[in-house]
Amino acid sequence: MSAKEARVAIKDNGEAAIFFGIGDENFNHLRTICQAELFARGSEVYVKGSEEDVNLAVDLLRSLLDFIEAEGQLGINDINYIYNMLKRGDKPRQRENMAGPILTTIRGKAIKAKTLGQKRYVEAILHNDVVFSIGPAGTGKTYLAVAMAVNALKNREVERIILVRPAVEAGEKLGFLPGDLIEKVNPYLRPLYDSLFDILGVEVTQRYLDKNIIEVAPLAYMRGRTLNSAFIILDEAQNTTPQQMKMFLTRLGFGSKAVITGDITQVDLPKDDSSGLIEVQKILGQVKGLSFEYLTKEDVVRHPLVQKIIDAYEVYEDDKNGL
Repeated sequence: MSAKEARVAIKDNGEAAIFFGIGDENFNHLRTICQAELFARGSEVYVKGSEEDVNLAVDLLRSLLDFIEAEGQLGINDINYIYNMLKRGDKPRQRENMAGPILTTIRGKAIKAKTLGQKRYVEAILHNDVVFSIGPAGTGKTYLAVAMAVNALKNREVERIILVRPAVEAGEKLGFLPGDLIEKVNPYLRPLYDSLFDILGVEVTQRYLDKNIIEVAPLAYMRGRTLNSAFIILDEAQNTTPQQMKMFLTRLGFGSKAVITGDITQVDLPKDDSSGLIEVQKILGQVKGLSFEYLTKEDVVRHPLVQKIIDAYEVYEDDKNGL
């Protein structure tokens, strides 16, 4: 296979700073994933290797520079996403294909869809009163739902936010645990609090909780209620039974919106219990006014290792099942 060399120019120092990343972390990561050899001289990146490897690396570098121009930022997750798209033969996303910022966090960070799957998910929430988001860990299912809920609250589209999780580890029976309600449910609801703290900050979140503008509760506490003018999120919904899922969905009142998130590959229910999230796809798949959005490993926006972990588990499960 013939060797090839190429070079890609970076427009200016500002673009170069974003491209290389803090401590050159972006560029060092690029050198680990590209088969071609990469090295930088000033504002140019030189590429050397086989023709196939160089062509892929050049396409990646140019796509990353286009991304920086459009988004004004670049991280390792963005690099992985664009790299995987190019390897599949897909065109990297363009600015007009992505949703704009949902809102800005307390620290000034813009929250937006980072993948096309996330964009479809955000748009589904905007246009449907009930949305099911199903996908592996790290795809932003819960975080984006909380961001959309906070945005709806700020825009006065709803009067309150209700965040719900099934407390599977306690069998929905929390009475044997010490402490008051908050102390009891915290271990199961902590991921929801973490999302709120990141978006609103601890002080604002606590103020909203004190005023009951935001409510965080285990699923068992939803029984018998009708929830009006609320943005309701049911997280870890794979751990609901079919009866619990029906109970939750029938709580929806006027002016309310519900987002149900879960990973059907991580069901923690007892073996004799079926998952309400798996069953509901068969029951409500053809009902208009709601949407099922499926995120994949390509939408993972956590640490780059998360995608590799998902891949490894998929191979393991396939081997175990004889596929």
